[in-house]
Amino acid sequence: MSETHITVLIVDDHPHGREGMRDILSGDESFSIVGEAANGEQAVMLAASLVPDLVLMDINMPVMNGMEATQRIKTIDPRIKIIMVTVSDDISDLFEAIKRGAQGYLLKNLSPSAWLEYLRAVAVDEAPLSKELAFRMLQEFNGGSSGLAGGGKATEAEVARVDNTAITEQAAAHTALTQREREVLERVAFGGSNRQIAESFGISEHTVKNHLKNILQKLHLENRVQLTRYALEKGLAKE
Repeated sequence: MSETHITVLIVDDHPHGREGMRDILSGDESFSIVGEAANGEQAVMLAASLVPDLVLMDINMPVMNGMEATQRIKTIDPRIKIIMVTVSDDISDLFEAIKRGAQGYLLKNLSPSAWLEYLRAVAVDEAPLSKELAFRMLQEFNGGSSGLAGGGKATEAEVARVDNTAITEQAAAHTALTQREREVLERVAFGGSNRQIAESFGISEHTVKNHLKNILQKLHLENRVQLTRYALEKGLAKE
């Protein structure tokens, strides 16, 4: 990916949905739309041939849904970053998207400026999970309800659907985290950006990036969304 151009594949079965995403991206010269797909099957084929930096993936589509398409694309090329785009903020959808390999989650009713800011951050691996979703995840893992409007509660099966081997490896790796790395991990779990974390500890953003790189390597995780899930699941982030 170049510093000035982020290539994007748009995936949505509704023409108006694709048009809406085109309109948002056209407002920023950093983004270049390289293709569009109307279902998951088309998305997989185009992703394989175009190798975009980002895929904006609708969840509910005919032929092949966005979750299945996400998993297949990540198998083909794990470097491709996928953002799920939906009207629903059901927490179970977020869990499933993370499990399938998605790097982010965008609601269609967010403002264009919020979209662009988030997508730019995802492209350079600096996108935090939204504070609202982080809070809901914490509530779900604690077995309670967030009380936020429109929220769906994850089932016990959704929360439990994790790889036991990975949990064992992560538990062992967690003991290798330094105190500062644990503090950075906690800030990430509540949606802190690199700049906010740097300011809270009086360190540089470069140092924060190094901490995040070390944490990801030690825990065998790939991105901030997975770090957030890990921190909340393990009770490392408190209200």
